[in-house]
Amino acid sequence: MYRAMTLAAALLLAPSHALADEKSCLAEAMYYEARDQGWRGMLAVGIVIQNRVRDDRYPNTVCGVVRQGRYRNGNPVRHKCQFSYYCDGKPERPAEKKPWSVALDLATMLLSNRVQMVGLEDVTHYHATWVNPRWAGHMQKRKRIGSHIFYAQIK
Repeated sequence: MYRAMTLAAALLLAPSHALADEKSCLAEAMYYEARDQGWRGMLAVGIVIQNRVRDDRYPNTVCGVVRQGRYRNGNPVRHKCQFSYYCDGKPERPAEKKPWSVALDLATMLLSNRVQMVGLEDVTHYHATWVNPRWAGHMQKRKRIGSHIFYAQIK
């Protein structure tokens, strides 16, 4: 069980640097996972992360969700993360200014609950159209945005 308090309570009690870290983690994930998908694609990835934060099956922080995966000696195992960019072995240094700026703006809006996307209220998974993960057959397909397909748990 990850949840000791609600996300809202945690954010109220969190020091400002913790909020900045959450924003950075969220923006970074949206940028690296979907910068070529435009703002809609980046927002959809951010919604997946926020939905996982609210779900007891996942860590209760944005950074915890984004960094979830297998670790060896304190380092992420290559290609064994929930969000592939985090453990692909490449440094995280956003080079494209416009999509990075969009990702930061979207992260601010998501963390303050000022934005949502119809049809993605309960999505917790997505994948690129060129892969076929095993878990996709056990979930409900919700929406395709660009080259990503988004899924929710079957209820």
